[in-house]
Amino acid sequence: MSEAGTGRPALILHGGGGPATVAGLAGHLSRTAHTLTPVHPGWDGTDRPPWLTGIDDLALAYLHCLHRLGLRDVLVAGSSLGGWTAAEMAVRDTAGIITGLVLVDAVGVDVPGEPIRDFFALDARGVAEYAWHDSQRFYVDPAGVPADQLAARAADMATMRTLAGDPYMHDPKLLRRLRHVDVPALLVWGESDRIVTPAYGAAYAGAFANGRLEVIPEAGHLPHIEQPAATFAAIDRHLHAAGSPATSA
Repeated sequence: MSEAGTGRPALILHGGGGPATVAGLAGHLSRTAHTLTPVHPGWDGTDRPPWLTGIDDLALAYLHCLHRLGLRDVLVAGSSLGGWTAAEMAVRDTAGIITGLVLVDAVGVDVPGEPIRDFFALDARGVAEYAWHDSQRFYVDPAGVPADQLAARAADMATMRTLAGDPYMHDPKLLRRLRHVDVPALLVWGESDRIVTPAYGAAYAGAFANGRLEVIPEAGHLPHIEQPAATFAAIDRHLHAAGSPATSA
């Protein structure tokens, strides 16, 4: 787990693309918060213990970690699968450790009429088309990727399939449980996301007792990478409005 900055603790949870995808988000928050950015077990060559077979297991593991560290007033921010993990943590946080949430194009709930795109069925071109606003800029031809990097990505995807493949990318009970989560929750969404659409994000935000959706123009599934300035400004406004000490500097 990497750490940076001082102030309110902020746990930053990556999605399927690994910790590099949230490095910019962690860097921004570390200007005013004490960020903790772990690598989920099974990503980036790390071991996955046999008992870790679902996102609920991952959520409980991170909650136990916060307990062991003695942290309070924790902001949990997560991207995609990391956002799902953050939501699962919040519904299980009976000790009130978590006092704020930022979910960026999170998966994890079942919204009628808004299916989650089957990421495992997409080739590299499909990922670019569905996940990014500017698909030409972010398309990566697998033919130009070294074999060891392709193998690492395949291992990451195998872990993601184990944790989130059945039922696919959601917990059937999570949406109705979110009404019990009353901490301020910002859901940031890329307007062009076709993995999980803004309509999906609106339903997700509406399920929280204190949730709000902010849509980022000209961005897809990773707005903090594609439109970082607009995304970080939205997060800062939310934290300031919520009275977070993370924005007092």
